[in-house]
Amino acid sequence: MVDARSDARATRRMRIGMVGGGRDAFIGAVHRMAARLDDRTELVAGALSSDPDRARLSAADIGIAPDRAYSSFAEMAEREAARPDGIEAVIIVTPNHLHAPVAKAFLAAGIDVICDKPLSATLAEAEELAVLARASGLVFAVTFNNTGYAMVREARSMVAAGQLGTLRVVRVEYIQDWLTQPIDADGQKQAEWRTDPERAGRSACLADIGVHAFNLAQFVTGMAPELVAADLTTFVPGRRLDDNAHVLLRYATGARGVLIASQVSPGNGNRLALKLYGDKAGLEWLAHEPEVIRFTPFGKPTRILVRGGPGLGPASADVSRIPAEHPEGYIEGFANLYRDAVDAILRRRSGAGDGSSGHVPSVEDGLLAMRFIEAAVNSSLTGSAWTRL
Repeated sequence: MVDARSDARATRRMRIGMVGGGRDAFIGAVHRMAARLDDRTELVAGALSSDPDRARLSAADIGIAPDRAYSSFAEMAEREAARPDGIEAVIIVTPNHLHAPVAKAFLAAGIDVICDKPLSATLAEAEELAVLARASGLVFAVTFNNTGYAMVREARSMVAAGQLGTLRVVRVEYIQDWLTQPIDADGQKQAEWRTDPERAGRSACLADIGVHAFNLAQFVTGMAPELVAADLTTFVPGRRLDDNAHVLLRYATGARGVLIASQVSPGNGNRLALKLYGDKAGLEWLAHEPEVIRFTPFGKPTRILVRGGPGLGPASADVSRIPAEHPEGYIEGFANLYRDAVDAILRRRSGAGDGSSGHVPSVEDGLLAMRFIEAAVNSSLTGSAWTRL
């Protein structure tokens, strides 16, 4: 019996376009690398910048034909939808405030969407976008890329199988140091828009990295907190949004959690960590050591589970490309998410399914993360009062 994924992987490359991600942008290039790692896509169109000259030059840099290099995402959506060889999906890698307008334009044009996180700059926009995405019947994937790591998939499978027992404690953190100094005030492009409330939204630290931590914990545990109590802080004088967040989490199951996000912690580049503790065992996964899970049954020695090694199930094997101790990392995990998203889009377009996927974060996951940001900000403004998502 041949499954739908095998059928989808045997098809031609899917035509994709990109909005944002031009010269000097960081995450656009990462998306392009991830999207093409499995040779499943072809980037044929882009509105890589709102500046016409930068858009044209950025498109030329990556081989997009001049007649498909746009300076307006609205023009791109309209013209690509009208072409017989138009794009089948769009990747959105703009600053936060443009995610919703761009996504709405392409949904209206009948084009599937792969959107960077967060879903939007405001909860109201996210709610509206979710309604439109549901009504469209199109695939709407949100690139919470940490869900693509093989050992994150393995951890999720272990939790679902009850290997930890009843979950009691959820600890997740994402710690950086790049905003320790006021580089946003000095004009550093990536820092400047991320700390601008008009473009980033109500929170800088949570919208940039806190949502990754939130989604990682949600993905692996299969549950989201009901209540949060947050303390958001702006340590750098003159900065307009927070650069540090401590958030307590309460779950309907009785579990308790803590989420820490910081961009002012010297000595940390990208330290993302998930630690789960149940009544039977504990589990730890660290993004800077992505090949390994530390699994400790209560009262027994810790077991080191290695991607591709013995004792693992199909969850990690399905997204492993090479044998154990040939390291796989950030790009490979990101590429797994793209592979799953492409499969979902091709299934929908071929009529083989509705495009749903248990592994690809959806518009609903993006909306939940936006509700988390909103609740955390509101909690912090009210003396860290417990606030419902």
